[in-house]
Amino acid sequence: MKLLTASVGLAIAGLLAAPAAFAQDIKIRFAHSLSPTEPAHLAAEYFAKNVAARTNGKVQITVYPAEQLGPGKDVNEMIRQGANVMNITDPGYLSDFVPDVGVLNGPYLVKTPQEYEKILASDWYKGIDKKLEAAGFKLIMANGYFGQRHIIADKPVRKPEDMAGVTIRVPPNTMWLETFKAMGARPTTVQWSEVYNALSQNVVQAAEAPLGSLWGSKLQEVRKVISLNGHFTAFVMWPINAGFFNKLPKDVQQVLIEEGDKAGKEMTRLTLASQDDYIAKFKAAGVTVVTDVDIAAFQKATAPAYKAFPKWTPGLRETVLATLK
Repeated sequence: MKLLTASVGLAIAGLLAAPAAFAQDIKIRFAHSLSPTEPAHLAAEYFAKNVAARTNGKVQITVYPAEQLGPGKDVNEMIRQGANVMNITDPGYLSDFVPDVGVLNGPYLVKTPQEYEKILASDWYKGIDKKLEAAGFKLIMANGYFGQRHIIADKPVRKPEDMAGVTIRVPPNTMWLETFKAMGARPTTVQWSEVYNALSQNVVQAAEAPLGSLWGSKLQEVRKVISLNGHFTAFVMWPINAGFFNKLPKDVQQVLIEEGDKAGKEMTRLTLASQDDYIAKFKAAGVTVVTDVDIAAFQKATAPAYKAFPKWTPGLRETVLATLK
């Protein structure tokens, strides 16, 4: 733990920006854990290019994929402590700082990007956004559709009983752990960059992610069955340190927010447009794609996951679902 703390501290020291430089150049490092082929990365590059164009090169954003700046949890901690870094993260990770936002990562909460946009427009979400800012995070983007998450394994998964005792890699946050425990699986946290090796060496039997991430990490080389159970309809958020953001010139703040929203829409477009293509690629690579999944059974089985969060505001799930009516 001391070594980790020291390494994070050194990284922060290297990434902190000097306010005096704002009048000339503003350099921001943009981190994520994904491959350069995924819609999320392409949207980040789209964002960086548009911001540079609108600021005549004054704001320079460099995107670092594949955990080059460290695991996502560590990058979020860098941001919280003041580093001029952005991250592609999600509500599950940000719930470490504002617990209620984690409900947005819940199983079978929303079905479409349109439903999620309704939540983001609600008074409830506006309150969450303020709490995140108070915790040190300014969201440059919150509307990026990451895709439905599915299971890749060595056998079909058509019903929750098929997951009984299966060791599956999940991201290191509570919602994922509780969701797969509710299915009867044995969730194990492994960094995304290590998932391929973990599957190859049978450290885990299965993994879960959107189709783009499964393909981008070449997991079809080590597992040959994908079951389209869509347990999470996933969206990402792009935080930057709130104090750093608030010191930026107002015109730069406006550009970042406007281009962040555009990039979120572009990511959603790319993700939706790529789904059929990914399915075709997987089939061509010899992967069996299972579509006859009992979604209702999975919804019922995973409902108890919402009860595993004592720090949540009472009735939180019902409050969020009410924004969709």
